[in-house]
Amino acid sequence: MAKRTANGSTRRTDSLSRDLIIQTATEILDGGGESALTLRALTVRLKTGYGAIYHHVTDKNDLLAAATDDIITGVLSRTATTEGPRETLRLLALGLFDAIDAHPWVGAELSRQPWRPALLDFYESIGRLLDALAVPEGARFDAAGTLVNYVLGVAVQNAANARHLSGRDTDRGTFLDTTAKQWAQLDPARYPFVHATVTQLREHDDREQFLAGIDIFLTGIAALRQA
Repeated sequence: MAKRTANGSTRRTDSLSRDLIIQTATEILDGGGESALTLRALTVRLKTGYGAIYHHVTDKNDLLAAATDDIITGVLSRTATTEGPRETLRLLALGLFDAIDAHPWVGAELSRQPWRPALLDFYESIGRLLDALAVPEGARFDAAGTLVNYVLGVAVQNAANARHLSGRDTDRGTFLDTTAKQWAQLDPARYPFVHATVTQLREHDDREQFLAGIDIFLTGIAALRQA
């Protein structure tokens, strides 16, 4: 609720919660990125004062971190499934990829603070799934680290690419088509692989390629079990 003040502005009269602040911050971040998130923007959107904001968050960095944790926690909660560990691991990895794709600022924040509390929960979930997949204990640490680094690396890079193209007013299809044409002009004797993948570059889907990488990882997991 909000009431009108003497100068004509409105001020909320109901209690302000940390969850509501994080939710509103997420909306601002999704709409305009990190630069759009200011305490001033929050006070305007929430129709409240700075004191009410500071009662729940320390500063912008605290708010960014909390919003990032909230997104990752949402991925973990939505991935609760009765599927087997292999499929659950796939869903978990894809969930984080999709979340960072939908909220590119999450990728940027994780690059600054790679071990957020919620990301530790993600790491723990991966470890438990690897245990369920009978990965030998001696290989589990390396396997979990490799997978988490792959998921974050690809997701963050994918989000960065999208942000870069957005800044250049160029869509992904146009960019890939232009790059494919450049690759097609390369000397096939020097770049036989690159030259042969021109069509795949132009037509590939980032999400499907990401999942292909997860499946390659899972194939390696099967080999570890056999060893």
